[in-house]
Amino acid sequence: MKRTALTAALAAAFAPVAAQEPDPEVVALTKPESFVSVGAGYWTKDRPKLGTYDGMSRLGAYGLVDFLLNSRDPTGTWFILDGRTLGLETRELRMDWLRQGSMGVFLEYNRLVREEPNTVKTAVSGIGTTTLRVPTPSANVAGLGETHLGTVREGLGAGYSQILGNGFELRISGRTEDKTGERLWGRGGAPEFAAEPIDSNISQLEATLAYTGTAFQMNGGYYGSWYKNRNALVDTANINAAGVTSNPFFLSLPLDNEAHQFFVNGGYNFSPATRATFRAAYTRATQDESIPVGTGVPVFAGAPTSLNGRLDNTLLQAGLTSRASTAFSWLANVRYYESDEKTPQVRVIQTAATCPTCVDNTPLSFKTLSGRLEGTYRLAYGVSLLGGIEYANQDRNVPFGNANAAGLDAQRYVPFRAEIEETTLRLEARRALGDTVNGRIAYLYSKRDGSEFTPATADAPQSNLINPIHIADRDRDKIKLMLDWAPIEPLSLTFNVEYAKDDYDYTAARPYGLREGKAAAYSIDGSYAINESWSLNAWYTRDEREATQVAQRNANSGAAEAVKNANLEDKGDSFGLGLRGTFTAQIRGGLDLLYTKTVSRYPESLTLTGPGTVYPTSGTLAAVGPLPDITNKITRVNLHANYVLDRRSELRFDYIFERWQTDDWTWMFADRTPFTYGATTDGTQVLQDPRQTSNFIGVRYIYRFQ
Repeated sequence: MKRTALTAALAAAFAPVAAQEPDPEVVALTKPESFVSVGAGYWTKDRPKLGTYDGMSRLGAYGLVDFLLNSRDPTGTWFILDGRTLGLETRELRMDWLRQGSMGVFLEYNRLVREEPNTVKTAVSGIGTTTLRVPTPSANVAGLGETHLGTVREGLGAGYSQILGNGFELRISGRTEDKTGERLWGRGGAPEFAAEPIDSNISQLEATLAYTGTAFQMNGGYYGSWYKNRNALVDTANINAAGVTSNPFFLSLPLDNEAHQFFVNGGYNFSPATRATFRAAYTRATQDESIPVGTGVPVFAGAPTSLNGRLDNTLLQAGLTSRASTAFSWLANVRYYESDEKTPQVRVIQTAATCPTCVDNTPLSFKTLSGRLEGTYRLAYGVSLLGGIEYANQDRNVPFGNANAAGLDAQRYVPFRAEIEETTLRLEARRALGDTVNGRIAYLYSKRDGSEFTPATADAPQSNLINPIHIADRDRDKIKLMLDWAPIEPLSLTFNVEYAKDDYDYTAARPYGLREGKAAAYSIDGSYAINESWSLNAWYTRDEREATQVAQRNANSGAAEAVKNANLEDKGDSFGLGLRGTFTAQIRGGLDLLYTKTVSRYPESLTLTGPGTVYPTSGTLAAVGPLPDITNKITRVNLHANYVLDRRSELRFDYIFERWQTDDWTWMFADRTPFTYGATTDGTQVLQDPRQTSNFIGVRYIYRFQ
C-alpha cells in the first residue's frame, strides 16, 4: 500500500493492537528463541546391543547437556550455536554466522562411537596395534582376559557461502574425520581370532557454484575425497610359553585411495507447463599406494609393487516434464552410466611353473542405459490414472583371468553374463483432495533377462548349474496400496500395503540358486485427538520375506552328492503407541511404547542323489538337524513429564524401561556354549548376553530465553 492519508489513518487506528499482540512469526524472526538444557541420567545395567551407537552402553551415570543459542541483530546478521548430547561420547557442536542475503560461515564438530555388542575373552596380545601374538594351547593362561572392542569417529567440518548477485551463489565446504579403534577380524583358513587395528582418516572437499534465474537454474562444481590408512600391514604369529614365535601370518589393510568428481546439474523452464532437467558427472578414483609385503613372505617375481588402480565413472542424465493440458501430463528421462576400470591386469600369484595355479586381478567395467516414460491423466472427482514403462540395459565385460591347460579362464567360479536387460511396466490409480478419503493403488510388472551365460571354468562342473541371484532371469509382480481415511473429525488413519513376488527361471541345465521369493509389508498408523488437552497416536507394521533356494553338496571323501532345499523366512511385527497430554497448567507429560519381534527360520531338507532318502533319516542334516529359528525382541517404555517453574524454565523427568532378547546362535554352539576359536590356538571366546534389561532415570533443567 502506498502511503496515503487513508493508510496513515489505518496504521494509527490499529497500531495499539499490533503492539499488544505481535505476530508470533515476526517475533520468531526478529527475536529467535534459545534454550539451555542441563541434567543427568543413570542406566541401571549394561545394554551393549541397544547402546551400540548412542554412547551409553554401560551402566552408570551420564551427563545430559544440550543448548541452542540463537540471535539476530538489527542488520539481519544471525549467530547460531547448536550443541547436542555434549555430555555423552556421541556429541555434536555446530556454529553458524549468517548475514541475511549476503554470506554465511559454519564450523562443526561431531563424535560417533560404535561399541562392539559382543564380549571377547582372549589371551591374544597386541590388540589395537599392528603386532598380534596368539598363544598356542601350551601357553594358555588360566583365565582369558575380557576385551571390549569398538571404534570412534571424530570429525571437523567447515563451510562458506556467498551470494554473488545476479542469481549466483558460491558454496564451499570441507570435512576431515579420523577413525580409530579395533573390531572383530580373523586370520587363516580355519576360524582364528584377530582384532583389526583401525587408524585412518577420510577428508572431503566440495565447491559449488549455483545460478538461479527465472527460466534457467544450474548447479555445478567439484567434489573430492581422500582416504588415508595409517596402518598398512598386521603381523600375526603364534607364540609359545618360551616366547618363541611360529606360523607367521601377515594381514593386509585397506590401501590409501582418492576420488575426484566434476559435476553439473540444472533445469530449464520452456514455459510454465514444460521443464527440462539435466545432470552430468565425471569421477576418477585411484589407488596407487605401494602394496605392503611381510618380512619373509615369498612373492611372485612378476607381481606388481603397486596396484596402480584406476576407475573412471561417467554419468549423463536428461529429463523432460510437461503438462499438455489440465487433464494430461507426462514425463520422460534417460540415464547413461559407465564404470570403466582401467586398472592394469597383472598376475599376483603363481605357485608353479605353469597355470592353472595362477591368480590374476580381473578388472570389471560396465555400461548401463536406462530410461522412463510416464503419463498421468486426471479424471473427475480428483481421480488420476498413471501409466509408465522403464527400461534398463547393462553391458559388462566378461572377466578373464589366467588360462588353464585348455586355454580356458581358470578364475571364473560362477556363470557370467555380458548383457542384462530389465523392463518394468507400471499402472497406478490415485484419488487426491477428497474430504475423508485419499489413496492410491499401483501394480508393477518387471522382467529381467539377458545374454547367454559364459560358463565357469575354475571349479567343479556343478558351478555351471548355478543361477547367480543378481543376473538370473526373473519375473517380478508388485502391488502397492496406500489409503488415508478420516472417518470422523478427531480421527485419522493411514493404511499401507506392499506385496511383491519374484519367480526365477530355472531349467534342468541350471537348477541351483533361488527359485522364488516373496516380500510383503503391512502397516496402519492412526492419530486421535481425545480432547483439547490429550492426543493419542499408534502404529503397527508387519513385514514378511520368503525365499526358496536349491543348492548342491559336491561329493568328496566317498560321500554321496546331495541336493539341499531351503525355504528361508524372515517375519517381523512392530507396534508403537504415543500419548501426550496436559494434566494442569504446570504439568504436561506423555508415554511412548515400542515393541518389535523378528523371527528368522531356516527349514531345510537334504536329498542324496545316490543311495539314501530325504532328511532326517540320512544325509549331513540327519546328524545336526536344520538350523534352529532365531527370534529377536525389543521392548521399550518411556514415561516423561515436564513441570513448568515459570515463564522461561521447566524441569523434565524421564523414565525408560528397555529389554532386548535373542536366541541367536551365530556365536553359540548347538548346546548354547560360547563359540570358541580353534583348538590349536588360544581358545578365544565370543560371548553375547541373550537377555539385556536396563532402566534409565533422567532429570533435566531447561531454560528458554530470547
